[in-house]
Amino acid sequence: MRAVRKLFLALLFLAVLFFPVVSCSRTEPKINFGFIQLVYYQDKDKPQERFSFFIIPEDEDGIENLEELYLYHDREQLRWHITRDDWVTYTQDGTTWIGSRSIAIDEDEKLPRGQFRAVLVTKGGEKSERNFSFDAPAEPRFPFPTLRISQGNYTVDSAYPENHLVCYDEQGNYIYSVNLTNLNGALSDLRIPSQARTAALWAEDAQYLTSAITYVAALR
Repeated sequence: MRAVRKLFLALLFLAVLFFPVVSCSRTEPKINFGFIQLVYYQDKDKPQERFSFFIIPEDEDGIENLEELYLYHDREQLRWHITRDDWVTYTQDGTTWIGSRSIAIDEDEKLPRGQFRAVLVTKGGEKSERNFSFDAPAEPRFPFPTLRISQGNYTVDSAYPENHLVCYDEQGNYIYSVNLTNLNGALSDLRIPSQARTAALWAEDAQYLTSAITYVAALR
């Protein structure tokens, strides 16, 4: 019996030596901060509502360990599921954000206001959640803005407090944005990069986290 016990201990030692235990982090992720912004998109019949929803995530094993992000509106029993393959990632001032600019429901329905709940899930299934409140007015505070570009000049009709001309290259990639201190003038005064081909108006009401974006217009 003593010999059998010694043999068992020897085999156990070898197992530990050649097959070391792999520790797996089970630490929950964190949602350090987040926001919801309502964006009105121009449409042929009436502007369409979408939410832009982004968070600052934190995980001990890095952002690459994150797998899913959910946004819930429990009162209306709504859920949006955003996977790592779908979410948008961007870095600003050294801080990484993840989220989506395409939170929407049926075309003829308004997005809910009030209390939201975000849930962040790792590849291992660990999760954390955080509540968000969004209380923009049910109806737009301002008429939908317009942008006209013709013969090297631009004209904006907007009651929004802030207005920006957002420029894109030939492939539709964002390349430049300028704050419009004047609602009409010469494009040449805006110092738009030469590779810009189209532009849209981004009108913003920062007080209520609400914006509107027009169709793009050709710059030339």
